[in-house]
Amino acid sequence: MGIKHRPMYVATLRHKLANNLFVITAETNPPRGPDPSRVLSRIAEISSVVDAVNIADSPMAKMRMSPVALAHIVQEELGVETIVHFTCRDRNSIALQSDLLGAAALGIRNFLAITGDRPAQSGNHPDNPCPRAVFDVDAAGLVRLAETLNNGYDASGNKLSGVPDFFVGVVANPSAQDLDREVERLEHKVRSGAKFVQTQPVYDLRTLQRFREKTAYLEVPVLYGILPLKSYEIAVYLHEKVPGVVIPDTVRERVRLGGRRAGVELARELFAEIRDQVAGVHIFPMGDTDIVLEVTNGLEVRQALAT
Repeated sequence: MGIKHRPMYVATLRHKLANNLFVITAETNPPRGPDPSRVLSRIAEISSVVDAVNIADSPMAKMRMSPVALAHIVQEELGVETIVHFTCRDRNSIALQSDLLGAAALGIRNFLAITGDRPAQSGNHPDNPCPRAVFDVDAAGLVRLAETLNNGYDASGNKLSGVPDFFVGVVANPSAQDLDREVERLEHKVRSGAKFVQTQPVYDLRTLQRFREKTAYLEVPVLYGILPLKSYEIAVYLHEKVPGVVIPDTVRERVRLGGRRAGVELARELFAEIRDQVAGVHIFPMGDTDIVLEVTNGLEVRQALAT
């Protein structure tokens, strides 16, 4: 990228959340090859408005560069804090612990514990036999593994040569059909040691408020998902084909009439309405980093961390 001055990376996400400062995160996918330059360019474009960038872990079971490697490059080259996704799909408990310790050695402290998509359902390796999913543990089990490492021991009780100090997040879905079950699962993750939550996209303020009421007792910061709709076709696809995503008829109709502009306007309206009610937002740009800037443009998005 030709970056002339390497900025100093400072971990502040956990401190901002602990001090009730509004946080914005956005998600990106690693490249399909070894060259991260295009991804770095996209992250650099939004670095002034986000507090951290999520690095996905072969999302939808489609092979990508190691998120740990990319996160290290992002933090070193851009000075942008990262949240690395770790899925339970591709690694057994030994590999999970090994990769977590490797991430810690590279200065990565934040990660999101995710169970992961099954390769046979959505992956890009349909060979016979299809790559096997592992699932030694689920997301809550992965959180417990991280907490054990944070306490200075591996899963077998052997003492480590250092303490990694992970800040662990998990995923939740405010639009889940069985919301009580979803809250129970989230409680299990939080009791296992999760320190923050990022949600699936939300389009209905009533859905968000209902989830807030049901999870308030957990006392964990929640970053609510915002996925700006770029077209009516995308809105229909997400609503009908993606489990857990519910887009109200009124929202789909507005995007049908107004296209991408209406989708951005809806995201901005939701952002502004919840800005003073929640710990933060997590933006899904779907490969379009310009849309992060469009959603946040002119809105109060950054707060300084007091020293």
